[in-house]
Amino acid sequence: MYQSDLFDPAPLDLITDAECGIRYLPDVVPAATAQAWFEQVLGGVIWSNQRRMMYEREVDVPRLTAHFSLGAADLPEPLQEAAAAVSVAAGAAFNSVGLNLYRDGNDSVAPHNDHTQELVPKAPIAILSLGATRRMTVRAKSGKGRTLNVDLHAGSVLVMSHASQFTHNHGIPKMAEVAGPRISLAFRCMST
Repeated sequence: MYQSDLFDPAPLDLITDAECGIRYLPDVVPAATAQAWFEQVLGGVIWSNQRRMMYEREVDVPRLTAHFSLGAADLPEPLQEAAAAVSVAAGAAFNSVGLNLYRDGNDSVAPHNDHTQELVPKAPIAILSLGATRRMTVRAKSGKGRTLNVDLHAGSVLVMSHASQFTHNHGIPKMAEVAGPRISLAFRCMST
């Protein structure tokens, strides 16, 4: 099991595949910039609370969400700046950003893969973390692959290949010891 080190500035290949696998890139955004973006996005975005059917009943999704098309007139400035930085780090021109606000350690997202039918084939997904550090789990969908844990620090980017969505799930588990909120900015190349 891997757990990233707060002081390790080197990129880390978590999973390898023919496209780019899953890579952790620490310190893509300087700490002061990441904090400023966090504050601006937290207070400047209209967050929605979604509901889903689960086990034959409707429940609240355990996080708040928002979404923007990149280049839209209403795109907040910090998201424009974040998109530019993440595009350089990931080597892709994204057209969409999904935001998740994990208010505390009780908010989470179950292990999943992105809906590939909505994505441009071979285009990566890049997640920029802002705010409190949260752990992401990455595990193989089949076989005896290990579960990897990586702590996503503010200013870091996790890049996942399109191919990895077919072989691995990723999620953010509940963690009682998390002290503050985290915002993830998930940049994607949407086909529609």
